Amino acid sequence: MSEHLHPLRTGGERGYLRIATEEAFATREQVDIFLRMIRDGTADKGMVSLWGFYAQSPSPRATQIMERLLDLGERRIADMDATGIDVAILALTSPGVQPILDVEEAKGVARRANEALAAACAKYPTRFVGMTAVAPQDPEWSADEIRRGAREWGFKGCQINSHTQGHYLDEPQFDPIFRALVEVDQPLYIHPATLPDSMIGPVLEAGLDGAVFGFGVETGMHLLRLITTGIFDRYPTLQIMVGHMGEALPYWLYRLDYMHQAGVRSQRYERLKPLKKTIAEYMRSNVLITNSGMAWEPAIKFAQEVMGEDRVMYAMDYPYQYEAREVVDMDNMAMNFATKRKFFEDNARRWFKL
Repeated sequence: MSEHLHPLRTGGERGYLRIATEEAFATREQVDIFLRMIRDGTADKGMVSLWGFYAQSPSPRATQIMERLLDLGERRIADMDATGIDVAILALTSPGVQPILDVEEAKGVARRANEALAAACAKYPTRFVGMTAVAPQDPEWSADEIRRGAREWGFKGCQINSHTQGHYLDEPQFDPIFRALVEVDQPLYIHPATLPDSMIGPVLEAGLDGAVFGFGVETGMHLLRLITTGIFDRYPTLQIMVGHMGEALPYWLYRLDYMHQAGVRSQRYERLKPLKKTIAEYMRSNVLITNSGMAWEPAIKFAQEVMGEDRVMYAMDYPYQYEAREVVDMDNMAMNFATKRKFFEDNARRWFKL
């Protein structure tokens, strides 16, 4: 890797802009609430593991990530400039406001985060693009916030951080969120969260609960729950994005299809009804993936082959994975120019309507 080192500059000197599609920010209010929940015992095990580290550890990794998360100004722009990132698509960091037990408090934190992000996007209109933060605890409010994000703040999508206190988006109470997304014609980005207490035990015990493995397991399952309960039959125009190379689902597609169809035929599970398409077909018509945290050429090419090169986009995963070397590696992929430009720029422009 990185055998051909080159300077990383913004402005498109390599023939494309680099649009990073899964970049995180935090608000101080959000982090302080997480710390309060850890102290008062209302945090789940995942929050204790994740935010007990990032918000309190004196380690260089934790302190640098916290400083970068909280900056929506010159520090972030300088980091983008240093790694040749032209545009960052920003979302409130996981788990957003979804673990907050007081629903009114959660909605207030999300609204203030959206206002702060809108101000930053207005200040740096060529560098920052926003995604709306919502509080799925109140689906109707979240639907209104999605409409407001699209129409008042100029946001280009909505990010939801997987489960909300153990509840998944295939449950019927969340339908207003999908109706709003279809109405404003914007994508849903499902970002990982820590696993709910009901499934975290052996993963946490092994130290595998976070980005190393647990995130992908839980988020891939979330997307499968939506696909197999017919979300894209109900909303054929809906587009759902996931990061981290599709949370491994592209690699599993053959087996997923085979076993899903066997399960439908057997009528073994009440939930599994016949669908209009196969899982693989939905992945090629309604799912988009980014390579956040996965700067790995073989995986990117595989996803392009099974999903289509129009459905795979670049992401850095700033500030959790801020590596200039990885940008160089992506520039150096053995890939024809048109496909590489789709990966870095054209697909993001198309699907986020930039």
